Amino acid sequence: MTRRSRVPLALLRALALAVFFALVVGPILWILLTSFKNKQQIYVFPVQYLPDPFTWENYVEIFRISNFGRYFINSLLVATVGSAAAMVLAIMGGYVMARFQFKGRSGLMLAYLITQMIPMFIILAPLYEMMGKLKLIDKLPVLMILYMAMLIPYCTITLRGFFQRIPSALEEAAMIDGCSRIRSLVLIILPVMGTGVASTFLFAFVQCWNEIFLAIMFIDSEALKTIPVAINSFIMKFDINWGSLTAGMIISILPTMLVFAYIQKYIAGGLTAGAVKE
Repeated sequence: MTRRSRVPLALLRALALAVFFALVVGPILWILLTSFKNKQQIYVFPVQYLPDPFTWENYVEIFRISNFGRYFINSLLVATVGSAAAMVLAIMGGYVMARFQFKGRSGLMLAYLITQMIPMFIILAPLYEMMGKLKLIDKLPVLMILYMAMLIPYCTITLRGFFQRIPSALEEAAMIDGCSRIRSLVLIILPVMGTGVASTFLFAFVQCWNEIFLAIMFIDSEALKTIPVAINSFIMKFDINWGSLTAGMIISILPTMLVFAYIQKYIAGGLTAGAVKE
């Protein structure tokens, strides 16, 4: 390919990246700008793109008209505990399914895959009836358990793939040196597959943080609501409180951004960490 022919190709790539960037970042930027507008600026015509004057009143408003701080803590607690518990069980399950041969392993993998094909809303009614009979409605620990159960199949399948990429010779060498299987898993294998663990945990955390169907169905008390439920409440029957809605959405994005910012160093360096002996 000549240099002249490469120029249009580079321009097409740049254009495609610009369009992709606009589609991904554009809505988030619009939400951010709207959150700093007052009601007059939001509903004015023609559209006012930039907030003038710049105001924090929407962020103050959501904490004044609702118990948004409590909702934030509830979501953080549920997402952290639910995703962490799912990861612990998925790590053990993925390791066993990658390293051991046992009867029913293929059937178990098939069952895990099938669960990923079933839409969540299909099981809501029977699940709600069962939890109602057990008197487990309106309890945050129950919501954590439901999130954990929802995430275990996907996390197990994903981590099993990462375990299969790591030579079993690593843990065998550790066990020859005196490590137990559990200790070799924790000290040798998991640091090597830091990329897989970090990315899977990030997915699990985001899924818990953004989940709304289970939170609406199983939580009734105002004090136990989560962030997605609180944001959904700003969409009323005949009106939408755009200022509070956009401010709440920006606040809800922050934890996932912080989690990703912290975990990305492990995603970048996890493949080599732990395999080098100093």
